Amino acid sequence: MKRKTPPDYVLLEGKCAGPEVCPLSRVKAGSVVCIKQLSTSPGVTERLREMGFCEEQEIKLLARQSSFICQVCNARLGISRKLADKIMVEALPASVC
Repeated sequence: MKRKTPPDYVLLEGKCAGPEVCPLSRVKAGSVVCIKQLSTSPGVTERLREMGFCEEQEIKLLARQSSFICQVCNARLGISRKLADKIMVEALPASVC
């Protein structure tokens, strides 16, 4: 079965290209988001997907400190700011979770 390729989202002049799409690193703590694109190397993308960070997955950003703490599939995972910059997300209403 062929995997559907997600659309490409880019940053234009430091702003998100879509009205609701932006890097995870720009989301406020407590926000619920849906992952739209992983803009990482193939090896990192594969590892993120293994951990539950995959396209159309809903996650909650719990904290933004030295690392970004996310709730994914009932687990908490910490990622770096550099990695959070490469995960494009779309905001969802908080009541979705």
